[in-house]
Amino acid sequence: MTVTARASTAPPPAVGHSTNLVGVPTPLLASRAFNEHPVPLSIAGVREMNRSFFTMLDDSPTLADAAEAFHKYMAAVFDLEPEQHETARRTDGGVRRFRSSYLRLFKGWGYDNNSPEGAVLKGWVESRFGLFPTFHKGPIPAMGCKAWADYISEKMSSRFHNNSIYVQLDIMYGFCQWALNRFVAPGESHLTLWRGVNDYDEHQMVERLEKRRVVIRMNNLVSFTSEREIADCFGDNILEARVPTAKVVFFSRLLPVHPLKGEDEFLVIGGDYAVNVSYF
Repeated sequence: MTVTARASTAPPPAVGHSTNLVGVPTPLLASRAFNEHPVPLSIAGVREMNRSFFTMLDDSPTLADAAEAFHKYMAAVFDLEPEQHETARRTDGGVRRFRSSYLRLFKGWGYDNNSPEGAVLKGWVESRFGLFPTFHKGPIPAMGCKAWADYISEKMSSRFHNNSIYVQLDIMYGFCQWALNRFVAPGESHLTLWRGVNDYDEHQMVERLEKRRVVIRMNNLVSFTSEREIADCFGDNILEARVPTAKVVFFSRLLPVHPLKGEDEFLVIGGDYAVNVSYF
């Protein structure tokens, strides 16, 4: 199998903003060099503003205990009781808007990563890590195109911004990084993950290294799986990548119950990845 097909050969657009909240220049963060030689990442202020939470985590003997601490902390700080995830009754008999939660965003992402929930998640990556999305309902070659306008409209919708949703995602990322370093991949800088695709519409070809090894610019947030057999279900072309643990936003085993449980899914910050391509 040869990678030609429909991979874009147009010059890749600007990767993102000049600044971000993780202290690594955005072009470097997006680069193949970073993905092959990463450094730990931390969103500014998260640990400082949530010291009690991370103290609880350090006292957790297992990942299950840590997940319970995370659930209780998020419920207390953001008032995320089950009835508030969708709708809740008002005392006057009407219905008030649900309190937005990270779980609701995952639910929408699981159905369609080009959904409004997907736009909010991509917007969070843009805000915190500085990376522009490269695809939302269509390729985004530059600001001002229709896909960019759709993305901006959906990511800024008040529907999902009524409960400090970006702050929720900040804490979730901090918890994910803590769990990877403590329980899942201690001492490891990378995980080998797979992604199945049928075409390359959502991926920009940056460089061909070998016949079946290429550098692809991934969207600023992208799904992988830790099981190659699962990747087979999503496309005939299988992309195998070494993903920095620092770029993992969420993974299936992090929480006991969540909408992405069935596919051993990893949500990963994008950029330029050298990937091996094989055919199912």
